[in-house]
Amino acid sequence: MRVGVVGAGVTGLALVHHLRERNVDVVALEASGEPGGVVRSAEVEGRLLEYGPQRARLTSGIEALVDDVGLRDELLEADPGLPMYVYADGRLRVVPFSVGKFLTTDLLSWRGKLRLLAEPLTAPGSEDEMAAELFTRKFGREAYENLVGPLFGGIYGSDPAEMPAGYAPSPILKLEARAGSLLKPALKRALKNERTPPVSFDGGLQRLPEALYEANAAAVDLERPVEAVEAASDGYRLVTPDGMEIVDRVVVTTPADVSADLLADLAPDAADRLRELRYNPLALVHLAADSDREGFGYQVRHDEDLRTLGVSWNASLFGPGPSGAGAANREGVYTCFLGGMHDPAIFDEDDETIGAIAAEEFEQVMDAGAEVLDVSRLGRGFPAWDTSWRALEGFEAPDGIYFATNYTDRMGLPGRVRQAERLAEQFAGEDLRDAPTQTA
Repeated sequence: MRVGVVGAGVTGLALVHHLRERNVDVVALEASGEPGGVVRSAEVEGRLLEYGPQRARLTSGIEALVDDVGLRDELLEADPGLPMYVYADGRLRVVPFSVGKFLTTDLLSWRGKLRLLAEPLTAPGSEDEMAAELFTRKFGREAYENLVGPLFGGIYGSDPAEMPAGYAPSPILKLEARAGSLLKPALKRALKNERTPPVSFDGGLQRLPEALYEANAAAVDLERPVEAVEAASDGYRLVTPDGMEIVDRVVVTTPADVSADLLADLAPDAADRLRELRYNPLALVHLAADSDREGFGYQVRHDEDLRTLGVSWNASLFGPGPSGAGAANREGVYTCFLGGMHDPAIFDEDDETIGAIAAEEFEQVMDAGAEVLDVSRLGRGFPAWDTSWRALEGFEAPDGIYFATNYTDRMGLPGRVRQAERLAEQFAGEDLRDAPTQTA
């Protein structure tokens, strides 16, 4: 069996790595000149900035890759017990990830806390409900507006009021069906203090895809875009500007619109459905500021008079970083997110205006002056998870073509790595079954 992977982001690179470990023939084709996809790190004015995900979680899958590619000595691990905040009613308020913080946080009133604890008594969720309706019904309006909404919606730049529960970025209905409640798993983790530590690397998060590429460069072609996927008598052709690759299985890891173009002739119905899916545009503003606050950062309650969705406190999580002349570090670095489903008009503003908005609102929340280091834009920041995703109902890829993406499975680097390993195990099993039997 030969597997062709379209895209060399973290998903594609992890899949290549796991397939090669299992002795499955694989080739990955990437349009850009560097690996990593949306995972990108760079040094600006001596400080290390992240232009996509700000951190990963040290799940078993991520940790195994770290050791496989020799990144253990570069690994930076933050304290998982650091607080996360929601900005509500003009103040930063602690998110209750532990029983102790649940008892002491002023993010919820005692009435709101008691109502949240009654969630196991509510009726199960339905795919017909919007996520906001589901969360309000199960946890109460106060918990939704102050806690669940800012965290669940703000992190993804989406509005739970526009998000069908059955297509939410986290499989909330499956979780509820499995545990009998949405609250029980969270309480179990809180009682056991089960929080996976956030991690990055000395050279930034992009070191992971870079190291995966370096370890598997023989099977990854950069600057070689796939222009179409065509059926062949013995599998599929991946058509590129300089020829083609014949493969038995195709794994697509690209954004929905790119994937649609690849499948336009081969599977027009699937391509049309993919074109329906919307993404949330995001603006990222990196600030330099002097603050002694510790924590992950904060999300902003939706009714606050701010255009900022949330801020990641990379300075607090990973500190100055490596020492030495010319070494990039994260000292004083904060990443602000703006736009999303609530404010797509932010993209109509110029960079100077976006930076000024982020700095002014940061100073209002943090009571600390801020200097704009850089402004960047992600046209496909996150899948929008709105009603457009109902287009996936009835979606079928041709036999032998698989999707490993953040719009068909879990978001976040751990979820991407987990799906890649599952696919590798599946293909390796098929390869063994198809292998010729040895006879004496």
